[in-house]
Amino acid sequence: MRDYEIVFIIHPDLDETSFQEIIERVQGWITGANGTVNRVDVWGKKQLAYRIRKQREGQYALIEAQIPPASVMELERNFRITESVLRFLITVKK
Repeated sequence: MRDYEIVFIIHPDLDETSFQEIIERVQGWITGANGTVNRVDVWGKKQLAYRIRKQREGQYALIEAQIPPASVMELERNFRITESVLRFLITVKK
């Protein structure tokens, strides 16, 4: 298992409960892949440097987790098909 940092931007118009549901869904993807979530940090709504899908703001979240490297592609696929996620970045934590 490797340590990863996962940062994702969620649509700014979602209410607090929907935002939390998406974070819980991502945690479920990680634990479903035999990984563990070490830390969840919500950064809140911030202005974007450029428009993404016609949006000027986004709700940011950071998750630090341990995931088997083979499961990262599945995690990326899940992010891509989730419509309310504007962008995501998965990096190996050193």
